[in-house]
Amino acid sequence: MPVPVPQLGSYSYVPETKEDLPWADLVTLDLSKYGTPEGKKELAAFLLKALREKGFFYVKNFNISQEDVNHQFAIGREFYELPLEEKLKYVPDGLDNGQFNGYVPAGRRILDKDSGLRDRVEIYNIPKFNGDFKHEHPEVVTRHLPEIEKFARALHSEVLDPLHVLLAIALGLPEDHFLKIHKYEVKSEDHLRYMKYSKYTPEENLKIGNTWVQGHTDLGSWTLLFRQPVAALQIRDPVSDEWHWVKPQDATLTVNASDAISFLTGGYVRSTIHRVVSPPKDQQHVDRLGLLYFSRPHNDVVLSTVQGSPVLQREGFTQNDFEKSDNPTPTMEKWTFAKQKWQRTKNVARDDPTYQTATILPGFREQVYA
Repeated sequence: MPVPVPQLGSYSYVPETKEDLPWADLVTLDLSKYGTPEGKKELAAFLLKALREKGFFYVKNFNISQEDVNHQFAIGREFYELPLEEKLKYVPDGLDNGQFNGYVPAGRRILDKDSGLRDRVEIYNIPKFNGDFKHEHPEVVTRHLPEIEKFARALHSEVLDPLHVLLAIALGLPEDHFLKIHKYEVKSEDHLRYMKYSKYTPEENLKIGNTWVQGHTDLGSWTLLFRQPVAALQIRDPVSDEWHWVKPQDATLTVNASDAISFLTGGYVRSTIHRVVSPPKDQQHVDRLGLLYFSRPHNDVVLSTVQGSPVLQREGFTQNDFEKSDNPTPTMEKWTFAKQKWQRTKNVARDDPTYQTATILPGFREQVYA
């Protein structure tokens, strides 16, 4: 008799916090308006204002059902219920040199030197399904690859493509300017991520200053974060420099601009600083499961400031950090693996100044934010 295939079952979200936190005042981009020239123009102006004033924003009406989102969370839950020895089979070769597709175990970073307390962040990255990458996964993931591929491709067509068109319009560029360097069929280091933050005790949270992941920027174009109700994400307001919590919003994606978009716009669109902190007291007893997608330009794209934008010319954003330093401007591939190598540095204490301000490529010094 055939062996029955295990079913995922439904995914249940924990209750939202009841604490009154200083929430970030973020705007919501409604993609239902995207279908007309007038709607695109309105959304483009809306997007640019959101990027310049906050860096993070919500997106709604992106044509992906909540059922499909719940299904992805359920896959992530099942993956993290595997024994550690099974997950460790999928650690990428070259993890210490910046490779990242597959399983990245917790504990690579020392959070408290006195006690030896380490991070409890686990990552599972799934690359593009365009033929450029191997797909070797545990059975719980393999049997759902068709749904995962459909989901990842939908994020490109329904969310990322519109964002790239809107950004081009906002900068006075041809609509396809950013589309041409973010095609799904072309090799890039995009990936879908299931991410688990395992809880700490209240005493452990005090030892690490209630900060799980220090302030940082992401390395690609956009980061898409699906709603999950354990409050822990904070963003640093680019205008006031104050930290605010990001509130979970029903049926939305939380989106932030990242390093590549900043380089391509000469710093006009800033890469958004964010961190992960200890959840409020009424949620500290649960682990936090995240579902994310990271978008990146094609590997061979040189990260030079775009030419021909009247907005960037008018505002004086015509050179990025590499161009100002007279050092070679890297390709996206070179930038990706240089920053990933820095991010995955093993056994480093997070307050190590040589790590926090490392020059990861000539002309660019990284920074960790408190």
